[in-house]
Amino acid sequence: MTDQASTNPAVTVTEQDVVAYLKDNPDFFVRQDELLRSLKLPHDSGRAISLVERQVHLFREQRDMLRHELGELIEIARHNDRLFEKSKRLLTHVIEARSLNEMASVIDDSIRGDFGLDAASLIVFDDVDTAAEPEGALVRVARDAAQSQLGALLDGQRAVCGQFRMDQRAFLFPRRENPIASVALVPLRHGDLLGLFAIGSEQAGYFDESMGSLFLTYISDTLSRLLPPLMARHSAHATVAEAEEKVAESR
Repeated sequence: MTDQASTNPAVTVTEQDVVAYLKDNPDFFVRQDELLRSLKLPHDSGRAISLVERQVHLFREQRDMLRHELGELIEIARHNDRLFEKSKRLLTHVIEARSLNEMASVIDDSIRGDFGLDAASLIVFDDVDTAAEPEGALVRVARDAAQSQLGALLDGQRAVCGQFRMDQRAFLFPRRENPIASVALVPLRHGDLLGLFAIGSEQAGYFDESMGSLFLTYISDTLSRLLPPLMARHSAHATVAEAEEKVAESR
């Protein structure tokens, strides 16, 4: 490059040419001790430093940045590990549940106690009056009523996080003294849509659209597979109770 420039005055060596040459020849300064010692670069402190000092400074900045990124990754890994342990404990207890009410109670205790959130709802679709009273964390609603209130929120496969409308939050978490401000909602599907799993926080920004849903999906997949037999058992018990009530009224 230098020979061509010296024999042909019309050739202009640009800064990009120098950069490209040094990139192609990273060992250039190994052969240029005197040049390396004579090069000086401005420093933030105002004094001039050698190229080697500048390289050392850049390497230290890169090292500090990598350390910071590694620290963040380690913290994320620890956070995910804690979430996994809590999710595993929740599902261990859920698997042992023998009724919908027991399942809903276990979920509510875990979400509020272990996860430290404000509310949980297990919403199952049933042929009930839309004004039926919630049974703890268990909410039984007609599918049409849920469709009317939640619309497209029922169409997806994954968790949806956000603040939602006030009437939607009240539908998911009825009869609450302190209103829920943000929600994570997961449809429960096993073939058909069986219901919903909802977690609520009184903090408006706690759940937002950017949140990951890995653990919510993990929990909801298990709930979806456990729900059908429990729903069938719940329906059978309700039918027996209704028949007994009619017999008692007829006497």
